[in-house]
Amino acid sequence: MYEQILKQMRECIRTRGYVMTLHAEEEMADDELTIFDVEHSILTGSIIERQQDRVTNEWKYLVEGQALDGEWVIVVAKLSLTGKLVLITVYLV
Repeated sequence: MYEQILKQMRECIRTRGYVMTLHAEEEMADDELTIFDVEHSILTGSIIERQQDRVTNEWKYLVEGQALDGEWVIVVAKLSLTGKLVLITVYLV
């Protein structure tokens, strides 16, 4: 259903065309995840849900995939107007 969005997200990961919010960095550290875990989960995962931000009305997507050690991870991300992928938060399932 969201194949084109996921394709864009994966291209951003491959080209390092993404930014991570401070919140995402903190959550990643709390769950002992690395940026490689986050990248791997997007490259191999799938979009399980789309949500509309109440403040900005932008669409954000929940991508479920596996970290390098096989743990399941959800990454909440959006595509910015500049074409970059914004990693909003990340957490273990």
